[in-house]
Amino acid sequence: MDKSPLLVLKQQVPLKLKHGSSERARPDQSRLATVLVSSPSEIQATPPVSTKEGVQLSRLASYRASSPSPSLIVHHIKGSKCTASLKKDTFDDFVKTNDLVLAEFFAPWCGHCKALAPEYEEAATSLKEKNIKLAKIDCTEEADLCQTYGVEGYPTLKVFRGPDNISPYSGQRKAAAITSYMIKQSLPAVSLLTKDTLEEFKTADKVVLVAYIAADDKASNETFNKVAESLRDNYLFGGVNDAAVAEAEGVKAPTVVLYKSFDEGKTTFSDKFEVEAIEKFAKTSATPLIGEVGPDTYSGYMEAGLPLAYIFAETAEEREELSKALKPIAEKQRGVINFATIDAKSFGAHAGNLNLQADKFPAFAIQETVKNQKFPFDQEKKITVEAITSFVDDFVAGKIEPSIKSEPIPETQEGPVTVVVAKNYEQIVLDDTKDVLIEFYAPWCGHCKALAPKYEELATLYGESEFKDKVVIAKVDATLNDVPDEIQGFPTIKLYPAGGKSEPVTYSGSRTIEDLIEFVRDNGKYKAEASKKEEVVAEESQAAPAATEGEAAKESDESHDEL
Repeated sequence: MDKSPLLVLKQQVPLKLKHGSSERARPDQSRLATVLVSSPSEIQATPPVSTKEGVQLSRLASYRASSPSPSLIVHHIKGSKCTASLKKDTFDDFVKTNDLVLAEFFAPWCGHCKALAPEYEEAATSLKEKNIKLAKIDCTEEADLCQTYGVEGYPTLKVFRGPDNISPYSGQRKAAAITSYMIKQSLPAVSLLTKDTLEEFKTADKVVLVAYIAADDKASNETFNKVAESLRDNYLFGGVNDAAVAEAEGVKAPTVVLYKSFDEGKTTFSDKFEVEAIEKFAKTSATPLIGEVGPDTYSGYMEAGLPLAYIFAETAEEREELSKALKPIAEKQRGVINFATIDAKSFGAHAGNLNLQADKFPAFAIQETVKNQKFPFDQEKKITVEAITSFVDDFVAGKIEPSIKSEPIPETQEGPVTVVVAKNYEQIVLDDTKDVLIEFYAPWCGHCKALAPKYEELATLYGESEFKDKVVIAKVDATLNDVPDEIQGFPTIKLYPAGGKSEPVTYSGSRTIEDLIEFVRDNGKYKAEASKKEEVVAEESQAAPAATEGEAAKESDESHDEL
């Protein structure tokens, strides 16, 4: 599960929603598009953060596809003939006759679908020679088909290995990322390599892992296969059973070598040959010693499970200079803290999310990604090797208290909705005697504004019910308060049931009072009902679905957006 905190990018560059965003399915085009934002990789800055991503697999791909169904219709975009446009009567045959298919469920009016289109076609062109099929389904014409596969937002991408083996594609919506991912899916979890294919495999992707294991070493082979099955979406895995090849590479079986297109080029695993140890080695060694935070890398850092140290600087020269200076610290903390630079001109507003001043650079901060805690380095002090060494050592030793951003605690709760801030969050939300429904909102979010009167009515209904002392309807401005929750977009609504605060339930239904009451009733400890006025039901007949939004996708003149 993605542990990325809520981030709001407020200035510097025009932003466009990219990877991970989706527009809510709707029966007509007049309804507002709603956008699900899951990570900072969804935001594309102008100019974009550069990333080297490519796959060169030709002879290694073992996948063989059957001939496509003759009844399919080819979808043309700028002359491309590589993406199949499927309908209800052609879909089943297509996924049955092709062992591996990536299908995009889209709507013509969807802005994110339009943005994805050229990337999707480029990926389809790249994958054509490998017989990996990409398809598109227009949900405005094939509503039943899209409903069959649980499509709730656009675009939705799913990987089909036949009609019954289906998995979501949640990677970056870039041609290179799609190509890399689908090639990984087309190969076996571990590709058997020889002296003739090893060199090509080493550079087949940015990161590949090769195990040198004797063919009769059953235990080590099983261990490596388990790792490969677990991480196959992230890396390419190869295996060498030839002792002569291992000797030529200067390694002794069993061992694993991670080859990468950055830093020192390769890293050799030297710990006990166990699944957990190899997985940790892969994740640690695959991360650059000092990388760069940007739209294409942020989610990876958040999912790594390690604290992230940010080095903010406005110029490439300054970032390079600071990277060189702080490299010994990064080497010392490898596997403990990830280090990365960040372009303060393009993403300087993110400094505010780390409780730094967003206009004073260079700057340094550490984010504890699992608990979403921030540890900003004093911006009045100069960034030196000595100062950062001391700061990082104190952080690792637990000697630094996290910085908590919070609005003042309200003197009185004036409205029906309880106002929560960071300083009273634990007292209210984690009160184990009450079911607490809380909305995480942003003041600039249009969907939050639309929800506000209904949410107040909901709070009023519970306040007048027999459950008024057992159910709390609350809200928190997540742009002004540090919260420990996983927030993927605005508004996010969660229920913290009494007696089950460690397992909150995220709301994903329609934003109607009736549905929210049902959600509280079904998921709360007290099964609390609240009667609703009949006129409210009529007003909600056209309620928008509960998707989250990135406001800039709808209001181009706004300078706020979500990462």
